[in-house]
Amino acid sequence: MSDVTIIENFVNKYKALKQEIAKVIIGQDDVVDQILISIFSGGHSLLIGVPGLAKTLMVNTIAQALGLDFKRIQFTPDLMPSDILGSEILDENRHFKFIKGPIFANIILADEINRTPPKTQAALLEAMQERAVTVAGHQYKLNLPYFVLATQNPIEQEGTYPLPEAQLDRFMFAIRLEYPSFQEEVDVVKATTTDVQMSVNSLFTAQEIIDFQNVIRRIPVADNVVEYAVSLVSKTRPNADTAADIVKEFVDWGAGPRASQNLILAAKTHAATIGKFSPDIENIKAVATGILRHRIIKNYKAEAEGITDERIIQSLF
Repeated sequence: MSDVTIIENFVNKYKALKQEIAKVIIGQDDVVDQILISIFSGGHSLLIGVPGLAKTLMVNTIAQALGLDFKRIQFTPDLMPSDILGSEILDENRHFKFIKGPIFANIILADEINRTPPKTQAALLEAMQERAVTVAGHQYKLNLPYFVLATQNPIEQEGTYPLPEAQLDRFMFAIRLEYPSFQEEVDVVKATTTDVQMSVNSLFTAQEIIDFQNVIRRIPVADNVVEYAVSLVSKTRPNADTAADIVKEFVDWGAGPRASQNLILAAKTHAATIGKFSPDIENIKAVATGILRHRIIKNYKAEAEGITDERIIQSLF
């Protein structure tokens, strides 16, 4: 089957996937789109939102619709790396046997990742980057596709371990989850206070998702689009000659080369979801906020004047 035909099939399956997810998740279209773009690009996402906005339900529903294995890990201050990776035990024959931890699934929801100490955060981040875990000197490969969705609660920061910038950079998207609109909340309350259970059908297999990921990587990109992505990222660096005025005034550190790579990959996937065979500058703009949001470190002046990440990013276009 040619790549063109595969992309056309992907568009139809993506629409069906969105409809399947919408059976359970009301609204939040942008959030679902960014999570799916991240999955089909082979990246990971960080979800920032207050409790009770159906983050777990959303990821569980997406995993069901994609036909993938799903595990949720609730991070706590006393969680150890072996609790998520697994550990070696002595079996009845006095041989060491490895018992896999919850990290061995296709989709992992790492709930409140900033609640756990750096040692456990690092164990998860090795799995994200290497798609493998090392226990007692043995490396175990994880099943592909592999996607981590970590959540952070922006309200309660006491007694937390914020992710260092180098670890934040490993997430493709930082997605902000807002409260639903009035009508959406009415629909949510109506749907969730009855005994009707919606069943979600699996539309993909793991191999199909890997095949789509490979085809998306093969999508060609024009040089001017790559140059636009790189120039957009360089504008976020306050010490660069190309830095925007708002960046020089309000930003301490800008985004690195991983942001440029992710912009192109996400733009390819965004283009594929709407049936385009090559991304253009509009596709870059569509994914830029989620990709740059957590890679721009603002200074105290920006915090004092209430300058948001979104405002800085929008001013770069």
